[in-house]
Amino acid sequence: MRIITISPEQFDKYAKKHRYRNYYQTSAYGKTMRKFGFNVHFLGIADDNNTLIGASLILYREVFMGHKIAYAPRGILFNYENPTLLEELVEKLKKILGKQGFMLLKIDPYIPSTIRDSKGNIMNFNSQINLIMANLENAGFKFQGKSLYFEDEKPRWETLILLNQDIRTIFNNFDKRTRHKIRKAANSGIECYKDPSNNINVLYSFIKRKSPKPIEFYRELISNYGDNIDVYYCKINTETYVINSRRAYEKEMEKNDQIAEKIQQTNLSNEGKNSLLNKKMESDKLLNTYKNNMVQATQLLKEYPTGVLVAGAIVIRYDNSAFIYMDGFNTNFSNLNPNYLLKWKLICDYKKQNLKYLNFNAIVGDFDKKNKYSGLNEMKLGFNPIITEYVGEFDIILNNFTYNLYKSLGKNK
Repeated sequence: MRIITISPEQFDKYAKKHRYRNYYQTSAYGKTMRKFGFNVHFLGIADDNNTLIGASLILYREVFMGHKIAYAPRGILFNYENPTLLEELVEKLKKILGKQGFMLLKIDPYIPSTIRDSKGNIMNFNSQINLIMANLENAGFKFQGKSLYFEDEKPRWETLILLNQDIRTIFNNFDKRTRHKIRKAANSGIECYKDPSNNINVLYSFIKRKSPKPIEFYRELISNYGDNIDVYYCKINTETYVINSRRAYEKEMEKNDQIAEKIQQTNLSNEGKNSLLNKKMESDKLLNTYKNNMVQATQLLKEYPTGVLVAGAIVIRYDNSAFIYMDGFNTNFSNLNPNYLLKWKLICDYKKQNLKYLNFNAIVGDFDKKNKYSGLNEMKLGFNPIITEYVGEFDIILNNFTYNLYKSLGKNK
């Protein structure tokens, strides 16, 4: 076995056929990260016949007296089920990278550990996962733990919508509240579309609170992924919002009057009257909501006669699937649920393209306890996705002396 440097083209050719392929392990991602403070290396693992049996994009930075820490995002692409090969790989990495000033290498292979339903129940367990984890640890990698939240470089839990059913079945599988919010957004005049220019000026205002990355990062990402990246927006058609709000108010007013007339009837039983009173109270609440919507819609029409953008997403297409890289919405319009309609639009569009699935990106693995991410989970799990739990992060120390010194000085915090 030999560790070699390969070209970006060689790397992409190998990576796109590997069982653990993913859009992070691409030259496009490496090119993006190079512009934002990382050095990039395409590492090849060759057998005695000079045939590639593994490869990885490696990102690294100098952090301490010229010494470096490296990270293989969703890598290394390798056969982790073979303990002999893995031990030899670690030996070579320590020998070669250690001499080149690397102290530590972090990996988080794109290996699923479990597949779960939207309630967190295990549907499928990777029969090789215990062997893979044992092989990694026996070879010298240190497991960083079964993280439930966002402790790792990349999320350990992700949600996927399978697109192999007809679109009506997919929609009917959503929970009731999710279906209601999608319909509410559509009835509020929200329209979602793909932006042919991939302009993210407005979208950045929705996502910058979620990540410290500058707008230039997303522009670079879009440039490097080229035809394999999409930008979507949702906007309120303010004229439609006014019309629909008025129509909903008038329809509910008519219903409310009919209920009031029935309550006045003298031949009603107490049970019947109480039932009508409950319906009247529910109708009164709806009337108040629709009235507020009319006020909001009328004001918006004055301020934004051509409409106002309220949500958006950046989506990467890779390996016949789509991945929401980042999405966000204007929180001033959260009552109209544009983020729900946006995800439904993505599902519909990528279903038409015959993609395998749409990845909604991260959730947390705590399905029982109330936590600060419960809203994130509730929103995504309402679409009835399947959940992928990945194997997690592993570190290998490449130079014990330098890394221990680095730690002793508190530089790794």
